[in-house]
Amino acid sequence: MSVATRPEPADPPRPPAPAPDGAGAFEALCARLSRQSVDKHFDAYADVEWDAPEHRVDSRDLRWELQDFDPVATTEWYRSQPPDVRSRLGLQRIAITMRTGWEFENVLQRGLLARAFWLENGRPEFRYLHHEVIEESQHTMMFQELVNRAGVPAPGMPAFVKRAAERLVVPLARRAPALFFFFVLGGEEPIDYVQRRRLRAGIAHPLLERIIRIHVTEEARHRSFARHYLEREIPRLHPVRRRTLAVAVPLLLGTMVRLMLDTPGGFARANAIPPSVVRSGRRSPEQRALVAGSVAGIRRLCAETGLLPRWAHPLWRAMGIWEAPAPDGAPAPARR
Repeated sequence: MSVATRPEPADPPRPPAPAPDGAGAFEALCARLSRQSVDKHFDAYADVEWDAPEHRVDSRDLRWELQDFDPVATTEWYRSQPPDVRSRLGLQRIAITMRTGWEFENVLQRGLLARAFWLENGRPEFRYLHHEVIEESQHTMMFQELVNRAGVPAPGMPAFVKRAAERLVVPLARRAPALFFFFVLGGEEPIDYVQRRRLRAGIAHPLLERIIRIHVTEEARHRSFARHYLEREIPRLHPVRRRTLAVAVPLLLGTMVRLMLDTPGGFARANAIPPSVVRSGRRSPEQRALVAGSVAGIRRLCAETGLLPRWAHPLWRAMGIWEAPAPDGAPAPARR
């Protein structure tokens, strides 16, 4: 079903957070999100004109150059490269991000299906979870199609991260669903934050703009479900479990945000990017603010649900995801 392009999509309206026993509010949320998935959804091939002349992917196209908030793009090393090198590096970085993104979504889908597998009849989230799995599958095909057309190496996640995700994350969906949905937000929020910044700044290549706009539109529903699920379930947890989450969440977020936003080591080595350049980009005030800002919404969620006690603040700071001032010219992260 084709949907007309419009300005940067907004998140769906958030109803007031349901009370711990607000089953009716949660049912209404699931019904609303499921209805939106029917009314506005995208197909990876019907809604992207892959073979349109203006969508051609060429590594020499200067429109693929990295945008200024990428950690490598802010370095003098990158600025000093010839234009064709900058565009090739930019396209490869995007392709790696797309590959990493769909690998994350693959793990997410398996977790959602594992959770749905054991739901009792009549549970309101059953239908929504399958809508989300379908949408993530469309994103996966869309991302991989761009990777294939880019024609540049795009390895995605390191092998040890993939193995850990398969063995540890998927079982969380059944055994520790609250931590699983923090994993979901830990992968989705940083990418959404960056993609919305790209849309505001303007994306030069129309194919990339179309892909990101579709992704942002549908991810708004996914993030909304995860947040409302956590708002509903965390108050029901035993105090010991909440204390465990208060420790586990910043460790998980600190790992996830760097997997999504830092310069991949394999990308740097393959392109002979000096380690000092990678370190400089990672430690720059702009990158530190980007990392902290990308999880600001999750940090607020933790504060609102009692998972941000004072004794946990040093752990958030140590993981580099505590509050940080926005770099000059960057908008403050909006509350979602």
